[in-house]
Amino acid sequence: MPILTDYAKNILARALCGRSPALPTTIFLALGSGGGASGLTGEPVGNGYARQRVTFTGTGQQRNVETVRFVFSAAAGNLTYVGLYDAATGGNALAYGLLASTAAVSGPGTVTVAAEAVTITGS
Repeated sequence: MPILTDYAKNILARALCGRSPALPTTIFLALGSGGGASGLTGEPVGNGYARQRVTFTGTGQQRNVETVRFVFSAAAGNLTYVGLYDAATGGNALAYGLLASTAAVSGPGTVTVAAEAVTITGS
């Protein structure tokens, strides 16, 4: 997930200049059908979908600690992107990137993101 949103870039710029940014304390993983400078596009609404809390570990490169499961009660289409947000709903998009493979949600089911599948690096 190498693409930071403009919001996240601004937080990092303030931190590098010794200013106190409002760093998020809880991070949520989201799914979508596209991405851009302001975050995901096509994030599902309803049908049981909800952003999921995610935690990371690592000394440099950061990886998600646990498997993340998104449960759907109905079809949600093809989801190709994953994103990080600072809130369960609304909030600010922090980063986004392509899923390893398209998640085709054609009815009730679960989309699973494996532990260590979401990677954040400084490059």
